[in-house]
Amino acid sequence: MPEETGAPITIAMLGCGTVGSEVVRLLTEQAADLTARVGRPLVVTGVAVRRPHRHPDVAPELLTTDAEALVDSGPDVVVEVIGGIEPARGLLLRALKSGTSVVTANKALLAEYGPELYAAADASGADLYFEASVAGAIPLLRPLRESLAGDRIARVMGIVNGTTNYVLSAMDATGAGYAETLDEAGRLGYAEADPTADVDGFDAAAKAAILASLAFHTRVRAEDVHREGISGLRAADVAAARTLGRTVKLLAICERVVDGTGTESVSVRVHPAMIPRQHPLASVGGAFNAVFVEAEAAGQLMFYGQGAGGAQTASAVLGDVVAVARNRVAGGRGPRESAYAELPVRPMGQTPTRYHVSLDVADKTGVLSQVATVFAEHEVSIAVVRQEGRSDDASLVLVTHTASDAALRSTVDRLAGLPAVREVVSVMRVEGEET
Repeated sequence: MPEETGAPITIAMLGCGTVGSEVVRLLTEQAADLTARVGRPLVVTGVAVRRPHRHPDVAPELLTTDAEALVDSGPDVVVEVIGGIEPARGLLLRALKSGTSVVTANKALLAEYGPELYAAADASGADLYFEASVAGAIPLLRPLRESLAGDRIARVMGIVNGTTNYVLSAMDATGAGYAETLDEAGRLGYAEADPTADVDGFDAAAKAAILASLAFHTRVRAEDVHREGISGLRAADVAAARTLGRTVKLLAICERVVDGTGTESVSVRVHPAMIPRQHPLASVGGAFNAVFVEAEAAGQLMFYGQGAGGAQTASAVLGDVVAVARNRVAGGRGPRESAYAELPVRPMGQTPTRYHVSLDVADKTGVLSQVATVFAEHEVSIAVVRQEGRSDDASLVLVTHTASDAALRSTVDRLAGLPAVREVVSVMRVEGEET
């Protein structure tokens, strides 16, 4: 039953950094509009932080260092923007088990412990919302779990990390190397002092796990995601992509795969890949995010916008707060976990992919024949082959048709052992093309 009209919806904030401070600001500045939209006032009753003196913009009476006591004080909604696993996990389970609804932006926590959080929410009847955990301000997760709930999603492929997209976009535009471009990204504020989570793909992998779980009604954890970062990329790799009419992006790819027997599985991976310049994702530059969704009935959809930033992420958090508050006012509940499909996660070795391979070879008769024989032995078909230079500067560039990743990897390993191949210069996957 709907609750009695007029009582405010109380909100406890866990964390007040870049995102949390923006949430508090928006709740204050837009209080009248939010009250009209929800039907009740939204009131912040406390803000848990580690160092209260660092938050002069928050009313002193709201600040506390005792997060557990704040959760136990009985708010209607707990908003978590701390990040990381602990203490966030313990605090959110504490809230959900008591019947308090939760809004979180914590991708790492959801990718590891989402089912546990869902179970606690289901047991108490609380809501669990997390739009801000993937792609910042872009409305993406709600369409996947609500708007497209009646459709069958085949593939979700996107750019979900702004730091790596900025670096790759700049390398493509300027021809600069990886290290110098990352340094520049740090100076401009696009990369953290320690960019490991971004450039090594951990951030994107957590987001891919969440996307795959929603899209395919299957529990996917971060550890299920094949992950490769961009730190090994060279300016020459990006230049090679340009020569072939492609660009390089770090992609999160979640797809439904059907094998020869008709058995379905889910492939979830994060890695750099070449995509055609005419693909919708190719034009996504700078620190922007974009996700391309392919569904059986809806067709192709693309979601694009700011994937990070205090105000942008706060917008998604506040949207969830409004949704939770409306549910409480109306006596309803938000979407629950949907994991009925229980599809197996396909190992990367069995996943169908394509490769771009660059070889430094001896410029002599029969080299191409030797290389082609190795591909044939592993049942990998060559789509494009190009020879560049002569003598000591000779190189072969090959692009394959689709084959299992294991077969492609074995082919590359075998090529590296050929006497005529001086070096396997680079190997990169190719995505976004019909084969």
